[in-house]
Amino acid sequence: MPQPPVFFADRAELQRDVVVLSGAEGRHAATVRRLRPGERADVGDGAGLVAECVVAAAGPGGLELSVRARREVPRPGLAVTVVQAIPKGDRGELAVEEMTEVGVDRIVPWAAARCVPVWQGERGERSLAKWRLTAREAAKQSRRAWIPEVTGPASVRQVCQAIMKAACAIVLEPGAAASLGRLPLPDSGDLLVVVGPEGGITEQESVAFHQAGATAASLGPTVLRTSTAGTVAAAVLLSRSARWT
Repeated sequence: MPQPPVFFADRAELQRDVVVLSGAEGRHAATVRRLRPGERADVGDGAGLVAECVVAAAGPGGLELSVRARREVPRPGLAVTVVQAIPKGDRGELAVEEMTEVGVDRIVPWAAARCVPVWQGERGERSLAKWRLTAREAAKQSRRAWIPEVTGPASVRQVCQAIMKAACAIVLEPGAAASLGRLPLPDSGDLLVVVGPEGGITEQESVAFHQAGATAASLGPTVLRTSTAGTVAAAVLLSRSARWT
């Protein structure tokens, strides 16, 4: 049987017996998905609570859904964070979309030395908002109970601080002696992956990350674009964890 579509609403709305989807979310459900009375839909708050619903009424502006059951989906014991060097153009949103679909829990935009885009002022705010909206929409498409956190842009110092707090931190470096598919992984905690820009990580950045406790690892004999490396790395790691077994 096809899985019911997922929509998002405030947690307070999900506590009611009838959930009202209005605004952009309601219009998408009613006019794009064309849900009709009697059809199933799940509504989540993006923070673990999911209401299993049936459409009670549909109109051009939204839906009314009767709640049949609720469930809380806990955070995974092993959380995956990707520190993503900011790519050019719309490749950043592509990276966020794919990482969300794979199962990444936190995405940290990183203003690496060799990044071409500069997130400052209103431009930076708009870019960050696009990444967060992309994560939300991709979480709906992939039926995730948790919307990945997209933090504000991080500096090298802030990335080093995150590395020191992680249970395991990995820097993707082409040609590294260690293979990502063979590194020992923790059973719980924060598993952090640093993805460099198209021009590569500078020597100073590499030294700083290694001194903070990160391990260099390669994804294989080919070099991936920065916008795809995080997705592939997350898939490799998750396939070796209990989350995918």
